[in-house]
Amino acid sequence: QVQLVESGGGLVQPGGSLRLSCVASGLPFSAFALGWFRQSPGKEREFVAAIGSGGKRLKADSVEGRFRISADDAKNTVTLQMNRLIPEDTAVYYCAARHFRASKVDKDYEFWGQGTQVTVSS
Repeated sequence: QVQLVESGGGLVQPGGSLRLSCVASGLPFSAFALGWFRQSPGKEREFVAAIGSGGKRLKADSVEGRFRISADDAKNTVTLQMNRLIPEDTAVYYCAARHFRASKVDKDYEFWGQGTQVTVSS
């Protein structure tokens, strides 16, 4: 059974950093694209970043220059390094997986984790 488990969320002050991780199991990691989405209360789920099976990266304009997605095939793990966090980054962050190609569309992803809370506040 495919399982995605996120970790690394927490409370940070504006300008701080967090590193989120998503460990995937039950799938051939190298053949999948992994993406990060986020959702705040009362808002729709929003694309953050994704990395395809070939290493191609996609990123939302709102996090350009601040967030970086990477994958570690040996650990079946995708990481989202978040720097210079702002209050608008506060959300539950979800890891998602689909075959091969990265996508910005949440409905393209078949598998989802349970999410990890990120709160940016003073």
